[in-house]
Amino acid sequence: MAFTLTTTFVVLLIATTLIRIWLGTRHIRHVQQYRNEVPQAFSANITLQAHQKAADYTTDKTKLVLMETGAQAVLLAILTIGGGLQWIDAVWRDILPAHEIARGALVICSAMLISGLIDIPFDYYKTFTIDEKFGFNKMTRAMFVSDLCKQTLVGLALGAPILFAALWLMQGAGEYWWLYLWVVWSLFNLLMLAIYPTVIAPFFNKFNPLQDEGLKQRIEALLTKCGFKSQGLFVMDGSARSSHGNAYFTGFGASKRVVFFDTLLDRLNTDEIEAVLAHELGHFKHKHVVKRIALMFFVSFLGLALLGWLMNQPWFYTGLGVTEPSNYMALLLFLLVSPVFLFLLRPIMASYSRKNEFEADRYAATHANAKHLVEALVKLYRDNASTLTPDPLHSAFYDSHPPASIRVSKLAAYTR
Repeated sequence: MAFTLTTTFVVLLIATTLIRIWLGTRHIRHVQQYRNEVPQAFSANITLQAHQKAADYTTDKTKLVLMETGAQAVLLAILTIGGGLQWIDAVWRDILPAHEIARGALVICSAMLISGLIDIPFDYYKTFTIDEKFGFNKMTRAMFVSDLCKQTLVGLALGAPILFAALWLMQGAGEYWWLYLWVVWSLFNLLMLAIYPTVIAPFFNKFNPLQDEGLKQRIEALLTKCGFKSQGLFVMDGSARSSHGNAYFTGFGASKRVVFFDTLLDRLNTDEIEAVLAHELGHFKHKHVVKRIALMFFVSFLGLALLGWLMNQPWFYTGLGVTEPSNYMALLLFLLVSPVFLFLLRPIMASYSRKNEFEADRYAATHANAKHLVEALVKLYRDNASTLTPDPLHSAFYDSHPPASIRVSKLAAYTR
């Protein structure tokens, strides 16, 4: 059985890596094929120069992702069947032979740290080479390091309690530890959704109340019309790091708030901002956020139940390069290898997300002017250098939003 798992894992790791590379090269080829002609639906608002910039930006980003994909696959192989996790475990066993929970936490943190370190050069290159080249980066190197340190500290502060709770339950809560952990994990996530806007997000960005009274009255009228109550309207200093623009709702329950990037407010007029907000309201009115939370809880329930069974199977450890089974090693292996086994489900999740976007667009068209949403989207596609001609298959795997041409075409139908 161990040999079967090893073979299955190796085959899937190689296959998913090759599929990722194939999809990426298809995407690059498709984008470059249509680089020299702006799609007709956008030709009046997006210049050939802007279209070519988007094509080249997309190409450079995708090439970087392909390199990162290969590096991550090699690292995963080294950590698992290459014996890397077993070596890390042996080091901490020598240091803490009698403290399994503390040792387990350190083994997991060590493996996650190594996995995170490999991403830093790619993030750095994207920020200071690719984004810099195309005029998007506003971040300094000091800010990059500062954000990295903050992310690490926040990750430890939030992750350590849930990690220790998981290891404690795995060790002493009996056969149904996974069910108790699922309850704790679910409550923890609900707490994070509630406190994120006021406690965590301000750790990285500044949030100031919206000052434009005319825009504020327009937005509050829309919120009232749609029956949406929020804690307030805020502007985030997105321009401190990037010139990309966005808007979003954050929080859960009474802590919901509307957040605009300052870059978005600089680019869109009042009608367009109202239309973008109506789209976001569509997600709430269709209960997309609640449905995604419920789906996350359901998937985590199944995952923890599966882990509860796997941790008692010796072949699960030996098949993935671990010779000394333990509760913490079962958890770590599961976290590391499950994405490989779930990769082929990505198109299903992406399709579900795009369906939600279409529903939100339709809602926006009934509570604002669809023409204004189209105008806003076209500006965002142009200013964010988003490709208008993605490869359809690549988009089916990765894109949570519909391709620009399809989305604009549907919205245009609502204006007739």
